[in-house]
Amino acid sequence: MTVSPPALVATDLDGTLIHSDGSVSARTRAALRRVRHHGATVVFVTGRPSRVMANIATQAAVGGLAICANGALVFDLDAGVTVSQRQLAVATALRLAHGIRAAVPDASFAVESGGRFGREAAFETMWPDPEELVSAYPELLTALPATKLLVRRAGGLPFTEVYEAILALAGTEAVVTTSCTDLLEIAGAGVSKAVALAELAARHGLSAADVIAFGDMPNDLPMFAWAGHAVAVANAHPDVLAAADEITASNDEDGVALVLERLYPADG
Repeated sequence: MTVSPPALVATDLDGTLIHSDGSVSARTRAALRRVRHHGATVVFVTGRPSRVMANIATQAAVGGLAICANGALVFDLDAGVTVSQRQLAVATALRLAHGIRAAVPDASFAVESGGRFGREAAFETMWPDPEELVSAYPELLTALPATKLLVRRAGGLPFTEVYEAILALAGTEAVVTTSCTDLLEIAGAGVSKAVALAELAARHGLSAADVIAFGDMPNDLPMFAWAGHAVAVANAHPDVLAAADEITASNDEDGVALVLERLYPADG
């Protein structure tokens, strides 16, 4: 890393910046304030859909652009509107869903579609939506063009086998990521946190060398490979810990704040 503090701080949310109870600590909020005081930019880079970003933005007191849905969507936190999004082609989504259901009979599906959400009745979601569409997957994918197709398994096959089967089905037509052990996320070809972050950085006149990235799960690995400096929290997945340039304390111990306090002095 250069001596100067990074011009852009890119951080994952769940399991990284946010405590396990869903809160943003006062210490983290103060550290993010320091970053902005130094003239640097904070960008949330998350697997979360844009429809659940408002509360976190308020807690963290961070505005500007956020990268959501693992890079498929860029969202303006201040205006509450989608700036850009990349959708998974309907024909591809339907082909994959048919193949996944055949390979993993107990799989259930949901669709993130910008600000809208739909799911099969068996799919249990972290963020219920009172306006969600509940239907079988062919109707979901036709009615709601997917920025992200979600696949949840009930048990059955080991997770690694399910992941490998879906990866093989996707081929080069889609990107498969995971951020927990019972959910897989499918986006259009070429979509990743790294691609979206690189595009956003370029609009600020910045390169990878100007960026520090924080994360905890395999969907953060492309971002880690691209950023000038990659920091994993202590609770991160083993693959993420191995890929990191630095390991900090866990999310519940304000690991991100610890690094930011070091890089952005209070008297800066």
